[in-house]
Amino acid sequence: MKGSIIIVVFFVIGSLLGYWNIFPVDFLNSQISYYVLCLLMLCVGFSLGNDVKILKSFKSFNHRLFLLPLATILGTLIGCGVVGIFLPHRTIADCMAVGSGFGYYSLSSIFITEYKGAQLGTIALLSNILREILTLLLTPILVKYFGKLAPISAGGATTMDTTLPIIMQYSGKEYVPISVFHGFVTDFSVPFLVTLFCSF
Repeated sequence: MKGSIIIVVFFVIGSLLGYWNIFPVDFLNSQISYYVLCLLMLCVGFSLGNDVKILKSFKSFNHRLFLLPLATILGTLIGCGVVGIFLPHRTIADCMAVGSGFGYYSLSSIFITEYKGAQLGTIALLSNILREILTLLLTPILVKYFGKLAPISAGGATTMDTTLPIIMQYSGKEYVPISVFHGFVTDFSVPFLVTLFCSF
């Protein structure tokens, strides 16, 4: 929760600095965000490649649970598509691009800003931060009324890092491997799906 609040505070500070033209760099016409994106992808690759526990943990759970990331991805995209029908100023593809972040706000918002502009990128950032914060806050309720897999699906790509402790606390330690696997798959799908829907 603390990490999410820090991210929101930095976003607000950045917005104010840009609005008041205090920061001298014109980000809209520079390549800085592209280089930051490349660095971010490199760091993601390092973090996944160095964690040997991820591959070992996959052997310990029911193989039917491999379908959970697919259900999360399809459910999110269907929900975003339905919402897109009722938003006349946004296309269905735009809404699905935002949803394809699956809580991975740093990566998806940069991609969407590059392809669709700062306005939709900001919407993606706020939407995906909100997904993470709601998962952190509502996990006890989700477990109580919808089962132990519900917060994993709700957390999207965050279930392998920021929301993992709260999921472990309320769903149980036996759900850690599926939570990590779920986060890994949804995390890996973000750049492909976001760029796919941004191309429409």
